[in-house]
Amino acid sequence: MLEALNLHFEAEGKVFNEADLKITSDLPQFFEFYKVINAKALSERIGMNQSLLAQYIKGIKKPSANQTLKILRGVQQIGNELASIQFLL
Repeated sequence: MLEALNLHFEAEGKVFNEADLKITSDLPQFFEFYKVINAKALSERIGMNQSLLAQYIKGIKKPSANQTLKILRGVQQIGNELASIQFLL
């Protein structure tokens, strides 16, 4: 994507780097891409009704800003925990 953007603006002399890009995703896209995240386990972890989270993931319902933040914080917490894991060698 970055290469395409730079090729498009090459004639104008503009150059973009990764810091210039902000890629966002909605819940259905996120969970489609990260299928490894178990929605049932996440719902239990963040204290959200499993069927409600499933409706958000399927795009049936749109979560409020507070609900989205709750889901995001849960996912980020899992990411932080995974990033800090070390195995015995």
